[in-house]
Amino acid sequence: MHLYDFPQSPNCRRVRMYLAEKGITLTLKPLDLLSGEQRTSAYLRKNPFGAVPLLELDDGSVIPESLAIIEYLEELHPDPPLFGTTPFERAQVRAWERRAEFGVLLQGTRRFLHTSPYFAERIEQSPKVVAEAGQVLSERLSLFNTHLQDNEWLAGAYSVADISLFVAIEFAAMSNFQLDPAWEHVQRWYSAIRQRPSAEA
Repeated sequence: MHLYDFPQSPNCRRVRMYLAEKGITLTLKPLDLLSGEQRTSAYLRKNPFGAVPLLELDDGSVIPESLAIIEYLEELHPDPPLFGTTPFERAQVRAWERRAEFGVLLQGTRRFLHTSPYFAERIEQSPKVVAEAGQVLSERLSLFNTHLQDNEWLAGAYSVADISLFVAIEFAAMSNFQLDPAWEHVQRWYSAIRQRPSAEA
């Protein structure tokens, strides 16, 4: 079983952090997305969407998409639990993970696409998109800050939701988005994750 990976991808990093938290070792097969390796016929046969990460099982079966990969591995390695242990806890983890992905990671991705020199000749970059995405990021992270005022982690115990938000914030920083110092609860939460060994994955 091995994982097709691109080190700079936030979705790949999400899986790597999960693996580190679980103590799971997988063989990583780096793909050079900048040179278009994900568009080769050999890789497109595995994933027609040409995206990473992609988990390839020993029998040749593949599982695309970071969250699907994580959920598959959680079924195989339930301890320590990173999706909760009860139906309610699992629902909370998925809810906060979704908020992190769509409210923060998606907006960080929009900013990155419209600020990175790599995409300057690939899309019509717009300062308006950068500003709009930044506004949404600020609004969503303010809500996260309020929630974290009374909660150590997003969904009870430390979980995949925390991993997703952490990766999303770090990716947003690549487009010069910075956490507001007034978000003291997000700052406390972020510092706590930075101290976990998995943060270096």
